[in-house]
Amino acid sequence: MGPHYLSDFFQPKSVAIIGASERADSVGCHLLNNLRSAGYRGRVYPVNDKHATINGRPVYAAIGDIDETIDLVVIATPAQTIPSLLKQCADQGIRSVVICSSFQRPGIDAEALQQQLLALVRQTGMRIMGPNCYGLARPANYFNLTYGYDEIKNGGLALLSQSGAVCSAIIDWARSQDIGFSTVVSIGDAEDIDFGEVLDFLSIDSRTRSIVMYVESVHNARRFLSGLKAAASLKPIVLIKAGRYQSSAQAVMSHTGRTVGSGDVFDAAIARAGVVRVNSIAQLFSAARILAHNYSLVDSRLAIITNAGGPGVMCADQAEEAGIQIAELSAFTVARLKQSLPETCRLDNPLNLQGDASAEHFRMALQACLADTKVDGVLNIVTPQALTEPTQIAAAVIDEAAISSKPVLASWTGGEKVQPGRALFACSKVAHFNTPEAAVDAFSFLAQYRRNQILLKQIPLPSAQQPEPDIDSVYRIIDEAQRQGRQQLSVYESKQILAAFHIPVNQTAVTKTIGEALQVSGQFQFPLALKIDIPEVRHKTDIGGVRLNVNNVQELAVQYAELSALLATRYPHLEQIKINLESMVQSASARELMVGMVTDPVFGPAVSLGMGGTLVEILQDKVVALPPLNQYMIEQMIAGSKAGRYLCRFRHLPAANSQALVEVLLNLSTLVSEIPEVIELEMNPLIVDEGGAVAVDAQIRIQAQKQPRSYSHMAIHPYPLELTWHYQLANGVRICIRPIRPEDAVLEQDFVKRLSERSRYFRFMQSIQELTPEMVVRFTQIDYDREMAFVVVTEDDRMPNELGVGRYMINPDAYSAEFAIVVSDDCQGFGIGVKIMSALIDAARTKGLRQLEGEVLTVNKAMLSLAKKLGFRIQPIEDDYAVVRVIKDL
Repeated sequence: MGPHYLSDFFQPKSVAIIGASERADSVGCHLLNNLRSAGYRGRVYPVNDKHATINGRPVYAAIGDIDETIDLVVIATPAQTIPSLLKQCADQGIRSVVICSSFQRPGIDAEALQQQLLALVRQTGMRIMGPNCYGLARPANYFNLTYGYDEIKNGGLALLSQSGAVCSAIIDWARSQDIGFSTVVSIGDAEDIDFGEVLDFLSIDSRTRSIVMYVESVHNARRFLSGLKAAASLKPIVLIKAGRYQSSAQAVMSHTGRTVGSGDVFDAAIARAGVVRVNSIAQLFSAARILAHNYSLVDSRLAIITNAGGPGVMCADQAEEAGIQIAELSAFTVARLKQSLPETCRLDNPLNLQGDASAEHFRMALQACLADTKVDGVLNIVTPQALTEPTQIAAAVIDEAAISSKPVLASWTGGEKVQPGRALFACSKVAHFNTPEAAVDAFSFLAQYRRNQILLKQIPLPSAQQPEPDIDSVYRIIDEAQRQGRQQLSVYESKQILAAFHIPVNQTAVTKTIGEALQVSGQFQFPLALKIDIPEVRHKTDIGGVRLNVNNVQELAVQYAELSALLATRYPHLEQIKINLESMVQSASARELMVGMVTDPVFGPAVSLGMGGTLVEILQDKVVALPPLNQYMIEQMIAGSKAGRYLCRFRHLPAANSQALVEVLLNLSTLVSEIPEVIELEMNPLIVDEGGAVAVDAQIRIQAQKQPRSYSHMAIHPYPLELTWHYQLANGVRICIRPIRPEDAVLEQDFVKRLSERSRYFRFMQSIQELTPEMVVRFTQIDYDREMAFVVVTEDDRMPNELGVGRYMINPDAYSAEFAIVVSDDCQGFGIGVKIMSALIDAARTKGLRQLEGEVLTVNKAMLSLAKKLGFRIQPIEDDYAVVRVIKDL
């Protein structure tokens, strides 16, 4: 891979500042001064047609007057000048521009300016950061192109912010905490370059060890999550989200839509991306600090060791609120502590070693806790008391932490007396925090990070036990409703769609007269339920539109007549009355749940689970997840809701069949993935007992889709199972070509090790012996929306073997992709390369790409022969005789 396409923004050799000035209160002045103060070693070209010099240095009247190559241009002039200046940049072949100016000014047509900007981007390939951009910085490169007052310390943390003011505040706060940055980026209004693209750069940036983000809004959910997932698979990301999305223009008809807010969907989205969300700047850096230590966490059971009772109790309270379990020490650990500690010590958790605790007491307590299999992490708290030795205790804690794989945290609470101890922690494996509460929060972020990293690696695959849905019958219902101009489906239609996806529903029949009802009732077993079925009546029980426990035909006739009279009185405009007959679900152990989906205006469909019934608004129980889902993710949803506890055995009720609920949610995930026309769905109640689950009421709302079924309605692209092929080679070996998965990491590592040195050089164009852990993650945890990788494996379940791999990654132009391919040395000549390339070409065409391209060593005759065979044209590369470019128009 060559330099990242955003490299000119972060490590330019030359910068032009349009609007450079010596006026102290101007953006152009600050940009110029900060660049020089940072010690930037590249060329700087001030541009301003109103000045001949600035501070004694020559100034250019226009960008076209500069004869040298310009890597990066920053514009700090009024908004109305931007289109003309961008055109001048384009004429000079400049491809990277930062716009500090804001379009949101009185008298400015911001929308027209935005359209002109985007049109120029499409026409020229220019990339623009901003407008309303605070700037960017790379301290290690002595590069500070921001207009703030702050000196930016060098470090391993990247800051990516949508707000310049927040960016400046975080930089100022970080200086007081001695925190440095690898990169600072303010993307402003992100009309062109957005979060996803900057994250893509930071994910492969060797100077960045962890990333903190401030987010206000998301323009492109797919690209945002794609960038988050790519970066979070390699390094920790902590995020603050401010504000709310604009509410959808669609009317919310169901309880699901009212109880699930866009904030819940955002949380579900970033959890799925492996990211930690916090609520304040202090929490942001607490999380970043602990995640940067690369701690490994098995579970979230915390032991607390302190020299004072009060802080320990407060920590225990904080842990409860944060969802952290206070570890229960094993009997062996308690016995060990009794032998080694004074009798005055309290040996439950929190461990109170008392105010006269020595460094040796802390050492022995920490050793015992770290050795306990019931403890996942230890927090040490010291307050400055008369007999306390904060510095010596800190040294003892650091010694023990150095030889343990478990997280060891510290909070030396106080001021001058504990400062030397804090200084020791700064250069150790121990994450230190000024207050015990901050330390507990940090541990909770570590636990959250562990859970979200597991979610990140989940790629839902259809289960062999999951029956195929009847999609044709679903579209017959949807097509008929759309022909009639309806968005809201009837309860009967909604249940038919659920049944088509194998979600159990109770028997239901639509009737329009008493006669029909009496006739149909013969197909049911009493008792029955009668329910009105009118789209404009959302809450049938509120108007008395439900009759339960109808035991015979006489009661049926009476209740039906009453409901008909009710409808005729309250809704005289109705041309036709519809009343559903439904079988009664009778269960003494029934739990009423609400399961549904809403369409978020940014992230698309989101599945929700919570307590159901008529009290749903009061209970406010909801857990949200983005589809596609698998068993693990659904089990996490259930465990995180009150509904999950409701399913357990308690008092006289047996445990409900939680696997039946899992199956409902799996099938619902498939439904919302495969049927983009469904924009809102609710099953309330979904009744679950020990026998199974059944939806006794259902609402579905639909909307016509402009695009064909391509999963474009979803923020996360499902695993493309349809791109799987099975073949038999000439030697009789059966192979499978399929998209790569995270669990292929071991196969991929072993495959590269088995390649000959020559084959590895042909593939990577450099000498490597094996893939680094970062490369393995990068190659196997891919985003199927922006890249594709096919592996060829033998169909031997006992010992699968990788025979070849090919991949493409979509270029920034969004219409071409770069590919790479390699086949195992002992499998060449069997046509595997042709099959991989054919799979890549077909997938790229289906994606709408127009070109595949790759670079091939001129000595790689086999690859060049394969390229010619498949219709690639070969193009020399200027000044590089060792490599040629192969290109295929799709």
